[in-house]
Amino acid sequence: MEAKSNKATQNAGRVVDVPTNPMVTPLLTDLYQFTMAYAYWKAGKHNERAVFDLYFRKNPFGGEFTVFAGLEECIKLIANFKLTEEEISFIQQSLPGSCEEGFLNYLRELDCSDVEVYAISEGTVVFPKVPLLRLEGPVAVVQLLETPVLNLVNFASLVSTNAARHRLVAGKSKMLLEFGLRRAQGPDGAIGASKYCYVGGFDATSNVAAGRLFGIPLRGTHSHAFVSSFMGPDEILERSLCSSDGSSTCEDFVALVQSWLSKIQLLKSLGGSFGDTNQSELAAFVSYALAFPNNFLALVDTYDVMRSGVPNFCAVALALYDLGYKAVGIRLDSGDLAYLSSEARKIFHTIEKEFGVPDFGKTSITASNDLNEETLDGLKKQGHEVDCFGIGTYLVTCYAQAALGCVFKLVEINNQPRIKLSEDVSKVSIPCKKRCYRLYGKEGYSLVDIMTGENEPCPKVGERILCRHPFSESKRAYVVPKRVEELLKCYWPGKSGKEREELPALKEIREHCIRQLEQMRPDHIRRLNPTPYKVSVSAKLYDFIHFLWLNEAPVGELH
Repeated sequence: MEAKSNKATQNAGRVVDVPTNPMVTPLLTDLYQFTMAYAYWKAGKHNERAVFDLYFRKNPFGGEFTVFAGLEECIKLIANFKLTEEEISFIQQSLPGSCEEGFLNYLRELDCSDVEVYAISEGTVVFPKVPLLRLEGPVAVVQLLETPVLNLVNFASLVSTNAARHRLVAGKSKMLLEFGLRRAQGPDGAIGASKYCYVGGFDATSNVAAGRLFGIPLRGTHSHAFVSSFMGPDEILERSLCSSDGSSTCEDFVALVQSWLSKIQLLKSLGGSFGDTNQSELAAFVSYALAFPNNFLALVDTYDVMRSGVPNFCAVALALYDLGYKAVGIRLDSGDLAYLSSEARKIFHTIEKEFGVPDFGKTSITASNDLNEETLDGLKKQGHEVDCFGIGTYLVTCYAQAALGCVFKLVEINNQPRIKLSEDVSKVSIPCKKRCYRLYGKEGYSLVDIMTGENEPCPKVGERILCRHPFSESKRAYVVPKRVEELLKCYWPGKSGKEREELPALKEIREHCIRQLEQMRPDHIRRLNPTPYKVSVSAKLYDFIHFLWLNEAPVGELH
């Protein structure tokens, strides 16, 4: 069996790695891409220069924005697009009817060296109809890229958008952790979700493989199974713990914890609300603290949060403080999260005051338990004391919407603009090779995206420009931009000789996404009843769209 090369590919003198997922090969496509390629070849059209736009028609999750992601993996695919003999043999067997040897020889030489890719920067906030990617090249080659590129962009952008929406609801100050590995749609869905949740604004993941692959910070402590696996403190054989500075050793950390628990139970300021706590839970907390004294975070809802979990945590945390350590906090995985977090915070403040432990009142509270955008919003309205949210199922599966629905449409071939018509106006494509700009107002927010013909002059700062809705004659407005940003940049120059944009590191993409959201007007990105963002075309492009529409649409005849 012939193996794929793991070597990175160079373009314009720079190295491009292989795709993250080894399943991303030229065969990751629909059969009809190869049947069309063969038909193009038979007709002698396979080398005709074509331009395709990749875009979507509607923002997901009932919102009015989308975060573009997946570009890096698209470039990796294009840079390493080469069929092996084994793959060519399989294609030959899979094509209906006989396949000429000349076509197989054509496939043997096939690569993307003559393909150009122009794209919006990954992590950018984007809107319907505006091309996220523009691919130019021999029509047969670019056609073969359609399915894998759509696959790489659709899910990535959907998950990034979902993560960004969770970030907006939670607020800047809260830490967001992606905990979706066990519920994701298979290994690839899990790895991709971890990566693109980070792009959308999450702080860390529980997914160790994603941490290794992408450098995403990892977070995680223990489960209910760890807590319930203990029967009591007698199981703890090694009880000593060295102080944080190494100057002393506590020979019986269990006894120190028990003494602190007794003090907490006697506190009058807590109203004597704590009786006997669950000792097996206490043993689990002590064991975990002995293993990770600098990173002690306890799951406190295995038995009873307020009667056992919180006081047991506090006893261990105070014992750690005696030895110079600072406990991280608690995690709530069930119950009324608003109430429990608020009550736990009150106890932390009381202990800080009674025992003089600096910042104990600020001890971190993490919440999990099937959280989603709605529950985050509900918690905010109720009032809560959660510092960190661990979110899984609803985030990584994009439970609220199954797919983004990106499409890949031919807009020009042999310098001739092409249009796709439909009785549904939303499905009419915008023809020809275009340039795309974002126009900003005096307050720094983006006002409108405008598409122009390739050879039209660039909008200028301070000059009035007419922005028209692509299909509605009455929707138009003049804009005087304070800043103009061209959106499409060259990420794969092919043989054009153009300078190629560098692919940024994942952390830079995440930071770009966060800055983008800050540049959006709040009413465009709010959760309820967001204001639609305006996407427009120039007056000249508007006229051309409708000229081509009338020219291509058949004229009916009445009888």
